[in-house]
Amino acid sequence: MSNDDFKWFGEGFEGFPKRLLDDCVEYIIYIIGSDLSDTQMRERLQSVQRAASELEKALLKEYIWQRDSFSLELVRGEGTWLLRGRTNYGDSVADEWLIVYLLRELSGEFPDAWIRVYDTDGEFLLIEAANSLPKWLNPEVAENRVWINNSKLVVIPITASSTPKPLTLTESLAFISTSQPTPLNIPSLESEAFHRLLSYPDAVPQTLHHSLIPVPRKLATILHANPAYIAPAVEVFYLRDPIALRSLQPKDKKDSLRFPPEDFVNMRVRFTKVLFAQLRSQEWVPPGVWGDALASLLAKAEESHAAEKAEMGIKLTTGFEMLVKDRQHRNTRAVREILLLLEDVETGDEPLPVNKEIEDWGTEDDDEGWLDINFEDFERELAGKASKNIDIKGDAEKGKDERKTTGFGDKAAQENLRKMVERFEAFLNDDEAGIEGAEGLDDMDIDNGDEEDAGDGSDESEDDEEIELNEKEFARMIREMMGMPSAEDDATLVEESRALARAQELDSYDGSDGENEHDEIRKVMERMEAELNESGALNLDPTPRKIAAAKNVIKRKGKQKVVETEDIARGSSDEEEIDIDFNLAKSLLESLKGQGGMAGPTGNLMGLMGVHLPPDGEEKG
Repeated sequence: MSNDDFKWFGEGFEGFPKRLLDDCVEYIIYIIGSDLSDTQMRERLQSVQRAASELEKALLKEYIWQRDSFSLELVRGEGTWLLRGRTNYGDSVADEWLIVYLLRELSGEFPDAWIRVYDTDGEFLLIEAANSLPKWLNPEVAENRVWINNSKLVVIPITASSTPKPLTLTESLAFISTSQPTPLNIPSLESEAFHRLLSYPDAVPQTLHHSLIPVPRKLATILHANPAYIAPAVEVFYLRDPIALRSLQPKDKKDSLRFPPEDFVNMRVRFTKVLFAQLRSQEWVPPGVWGDALASLLAKAEESHAAEKAEMGIKLTTGFEMLVKDRQHRNTRAVREILLLLEDVETGDEPLPVNKEIEDWGTEDDDEGWLDINFEDFERELAGKASKNIDIKGDAEKGKDERKTTGFGDKAAQENLRKMVERFEAFLNDDEAGIEGAEGLDDMDIDNGDEEDAGDGSDESEDDEEIELNEKEFARMIREMMGMPSAEDDATLVEESRALARAQELDSYDGSDGENEHDEIRKVMERMEAELNESGALNLDPTPRKIAAAKNVIKRKGKQKVVETEDIARGSSDEEEIDIDFNLAKSLLESLKGQGGMAGPTGNLMGLMGVHLPPDGEEKG
C-alpha cells in the first residue's frame, strides 16, 4: 500500500502497511484457470507442495541455507487457498536466486500454477531486467503485474482504457482469471530477468566449500548429525557482541562450557562459500582457554596452512558455544536439536566417534584460491576481456600440458560482472540520453511538482554542436572544482610582483645605494618565485598523466567538443586530440568534492582510472 492510499481512523482504516524485513524474499502460488472445488483446490496445492519437496531432495541434498530454507505453507487468502513462503537469505543472494529457480521449475510442472515472487526491493525480477523494460512498465505501475507461469515470465499490460497505476493482488488475479488483458511474455525481458538461472542446477554444488579443520570431537558429532547447523553458528560468531563473548569466559572455566576446546580431531567441515568467507575474514584474538587451545594446536602444526586451519577451528567452536548459550536463539529449531544431541552425548546415549570413523566421513580439502582477487584480472574483466591463461607444466612422461585459467571469484561472479559492465556501457551509449541525463521519460517518471523545472534543459539538449576543450582548460577546471587558485591567477601574481619590484627599483634608485636595493628586491622576487614553484602554483598543467586518461571518454549527441591544442606538459611537442565529456567530468569532480576527503564511489572510480587528486582544501574568502 502506498502512502497516498493510506487511510486513517474514521476513513476506512485497513491497518498499517506491511513491509518485508530486510534480506527477505516472499513467494505465493495460486492455482488459476481450473474449475476446482474448494477441496480439489487444496489437493492440487498439496501436490505442488510434494513436488517442491521432491525437487529439493533431488537438487539440494547437501545445500546449506544461510538463514531460512525454502518452504511452502498452505494458507487461505483472497477468498481461496494458496501456498505462501518467506525466506530470510541474509548475506547469501544465491539463496534468493535458487528460490526463483525452484519456483520456475515448479511452474513448468504445474501449468495452472501462477507464482509471484518479490523481496524488500519489490519486483526485483524487473530490477534485474531494467535494461530491457518497456517504457510503460515503470516502478509506479509494476506492483502485482509480474508473474511466473509455465516456466515463463509474464506481465499484465496496461489497457488503453485504463489509468496507469499499480494493481492490487485481487485485481491482478481477476485479470489473470479472465485473460483481460492477456498477460504478455516479452522474450528480451525474460532473458534478462532469468539470466542468473542459466548456471542452475550445476551451480548448486559450486556454492559449497569443504575444509579440513581441527574441531573438538563433541562438535564433530554434532556437525556430522546435521551439517546445516554450521550456518547459525557462523552467523553468531560473525555478528558477535560483548555480551555474547562473555559466555566464552565462565568463572569456572571449562566445566560449564558445552564445547570445551579439547580432544581436537581433524574433520572435513562443509561450508557455503559465503559462510567460509565470513568466518575466515574475521580478525579475532581468542580469550582465556580458547587462546591456550589455539597455541597448543599451533605447536603441533606440521602443514604450511596449519595456523589458518587452527584459527578456523577455534572460531567455529566458539560460534557453537555462543549459539547454544544465547537466549535470543534458544527457541530456534536448530538450537533445540543441538541441545538434545548434546544431552545424548553427555549422558553416553550417543557415543563419540573414533578417529578412523571421522576419517571415513571424508578428507576433502578444497582449494581456497577463489578467495584471492587478482586485480589485473579484475580490471581485465571490467574491460570485457576474458581472464588470461597460464601454462603449467604437466606430466613429462605423458607429454601433456595442463592449462589453468586465473581470475577472481567463481564463474558466476565473473559473469555477473560482465553483465553489469555491458549494461553500464549500453546506458552510456544510449543516443537518447542528453547532457543532463536520460531523456524521453514517461509522464509518470516526472514528479508533478517539478514540471516547470523539467522543461528547463530542453533547449540545451537540442544543440548538437560539439565544443572542444583543451588540456589546459581541463586542468583549470580541476583546480576550480578543488578550490585551488587558477594557474592564470598564479602567473598574474608573479607578473604583478615583478612589476612592483621594478617600480620600487626605479623610485628608489638615486645612483648611490640603488644598486644594493635592486639586488635586494631581485632576491626577494626570486625567493617568492621559488616558493610558488615549490608549491606547484606555477605548474600550468600539474596532471598530464591524469588528463591523458580522459582520452577514451565517450563522444555522443549533446556532448561538448574538445579543441586540439599543443601538449604543454613536460615540454612535449606532440599534439593529440582528447574527447572529454564536460558534464561527466564536472559531475565527477563535484561528487568527489562532496565526499569531503572521505572514501566514496567517485574517489574509488577515479582511483581505478589512475587519477589521485589531493584532498580538498578550505575555501577562503
